[in-house]
Amino acid sequence: MPKNSKAVKRELDDDVTESVKDLLSNEDACDDSFKKSSLIVNNHEGERKECDVEEGGSDGEEEERPAWNSKLQYILAQVGFSVGLGNVWRFPYLCQKNGGGAYLVPYLILLILIGIPLFFLELAVGQRIRRGSIGVWNYISPRLGGIGFASCVVCFFVALYYNVIISWSLFYFSQSFQQPLPWHECPLIKNKTSTYVVPECEKSSATTYYWYREALDISDNISVGGGLNWKMTVCLLVAWSIVCLAMIKGIQSSGKVMYFSSLFPYVVLICFLVRALLLKGSVDGIRHMFTPKLEIMLEAKVWREAATQVFFALGLGFGGVIAFSSYNKRDNNCHFDAVLVSFINFFTSVLATLVVFAVLGFKANIMNTSSFIYIFIDLSLLGNGIEPGLIPHHINLTHVSQVSAEDYKQMIDVIKKVKEGQFHTLGLESCSIEEELNKAVQGTGLAFIAFTEAMTHFPASPFWSVMFFLMLVNLGLGSMFGTIEGILTPLVDTFKVRKEFLTVGCCALAFSIGLLFVQRSGNYYVAMFDDYSATLPLLIVVVLENVAIAWVYGIDKFFEDLKDMLGFTPYRFYYYMWKYITPILLLVLLCASFIQLSMTPPSYSAWIQEEAKEQTLNFPPWGIVVCISLVVMAIMPVPVVFGLRYFNIIDDSPSGLSTVSYKKGRIIKETARPGEDDDTSLIQGKSPSEQPSPMPGNSIYRKQSGSGGPDADTAPNGRYGIGYLMADMPDMPESDL
Repeated sequence: MPKNSKAVKRELDDDVTESVKDLLSNEDACDDSFKKSSLIVNNHEGERKECDVEEGGSDGEEEERPAWNSKLQYILAQVGFSVGLGNVWRFPYLCQKNGGGAYLVPYLILLILIGIPLFFLELAVGQRIRRGSIGVWNYISPRLGGIGFASCVVCFFVALYYNVIISWSLFYFSQSFQQPLPWHECPLIKNKTSTYVVPECEKSSATTYYWYREALDISDNISVGGGLNWKMTVCLLVAWSIVCLAMIKGIQSSGKVMYFSSLFPYVVLICFLVRALLLKGSVDGIRHMFTPKLEIMLEAKVWREAATQVFFALGLGFGGVIAFSSYNKRDNNCHFDAVLVSFINFFTSVLATLVVFAVLGFKANIMNTSSFIYIFIDLSLLGNGIEPGLIPHHINLTHVSQVSAEDYKQMIDVIKKVKEGQFHTLGLESCSIEEELNKAVQGTGLAFIAFTEAMTHFPASPFWSVMFFLMLVNLGLGSMFGTIEGILTPLVDTFKVRKEFLTVGCCALAFSIGLLFVQRSGNYYVAMFDDYSATLPLLIVVVLENVAIAWVYGIDKFFEDLKDMLGFTPYRFYYYMWKYITPILLLVLLCASFIQLSMTPPSYSAWIQEEAKEQTLNFPPWGIVVCISLVVMAIMPVPVVFGLRYFNIIDDSPSGLSTVSYKKGRIIKETARPGEDDDTSLIQGKSPSEQPSPMPGNSIYRKQSGSGGPDADTAPNGRYGIGYLMADMPDMPESDL
């Protein structure tokens, strides 16, 4: 630029307005993205002051963006977010339900076709643009900026009920320091004449009674609120306090917590596996798990459930993955991270399934033994019409403890053949380990009923109970940190509020709304939010993310960005996945989920106290309205932002949030003011998604100290960073920009 030039000449007829997404590929990949860029700020009084701002920062006053202390800390954060309660109580249930070991085949296939490509995509955009979900998608395409807001809404909905599950685990953890465990036996009621077992407990079981009556004190249906459960209210307050304290300093505080919250569950799972393998019946449970039912693989439902599990297991669409990766260096190998974390998640699910089936095999053996001992006692009396000749000779009814399950099964088979028409009147049960294992349940039923019952038979059961529920707390907290980060990071980046105040405010608001879940009917609201607040909205969000990158931003341009960022071109496999295969699979999954929800009336499982059993009830009309409202509220930001941008209600002009103007290589955002140095040739060193223009009276530009000097902030490929040195390239054709 000539020395005597005081302003950049405006030629309106040649002006070109282009979204900053077209400049994204020209952004430099610094050797160290977390180092500050040296900027000089000239204010209107001509005073020169040098300040340090982050590469891509918004202004000279902005603090440097935080960074992970180490690569290990970052990997543990991503693992902690993706590995959650679903790995322990959802994956084993799906494995048992959908063909045992055969279920691993469709899961692994869909992990490669859907999971890893989408996980890689979210890691890449977060690391490249270094913003939360709102800033990222506004940066890619302003009209699709609502994707980020939708992610925040879904994260908030999920956080509301997810922390309630953590509070349940905290309650059981606090009650585990007792010998015997409080759910070991049914409570007794004493009166003046007799002592008897609580009827509700006698009809169900000790662990079931403790869960529904002592822990939740649950009402018979969702319409009966019943007031707050003070024990769970206190636990919920503790849970939100832990989350708030861990997140208040951002990744600087939560990153340190990750070392424990992410690694401790693996220690517990391995200890449980070793202990369970030493128990009688555990091998039967593992054998049951890995006995494949190949015919089930032909059912479309199995593939749909596998795809859904892959989708939620990696935390896609929440914004937590983008938020965590935004604190990375731009040259970090995020492809390696995507593959590593995805397979760690998969092997964690397999490990948890081994533990669950080993413990359930032990429990089934205990239940089976108890069952046929009682029946053998009846048989030994031979008072039910069974002749002694029907009992195999090698079975000694006088030593019941020496009779194996195989002996009992052989005896039942003989009696069935002889007494085929009368068998149902004999009062005999199959007492099969297979049948006991097929009763395996998912979710809260697995963790708080089936698993707790099995642990009552463990030697030193309080110790194992403490370890188990402490593991659940840590698994939940790891996912909560990523979920809350998916809310805080985009809001901090967009609205420039102090993270400490926002964290406290967000947690306080969530606790206040969360009181809905700790009333006596709260468990039904947890089921409602779990079924309707996340499934469809997240699928829609991820479909739009994929389309935004592959078809709006451009898959070829994105590959160039990846090559510039990673230093190598990703496999062509991802090109076809992102552009064709993954969007099609996601749309099929979205349609299947929508059809399933529309064909199945909204319902929930209610605990009926008088009958002491679960019963499926339909939501009342107001409950159906709430279910639909949750889906609509989560998705609403997408069409709202699109409409506001499309009809120019939100300024989308060159001075807006998402565009810059240039003419043949010269940035024309502003005119130089008196007192500015003649070398003012750069626009402010900031992301256009943050602020429309520099503050009046200030001009921020990158300090230059001569070509090739130590202060010349250039990338290895010779291109400059956020402040493009356009004016020294007058002959560059417009197409190159």
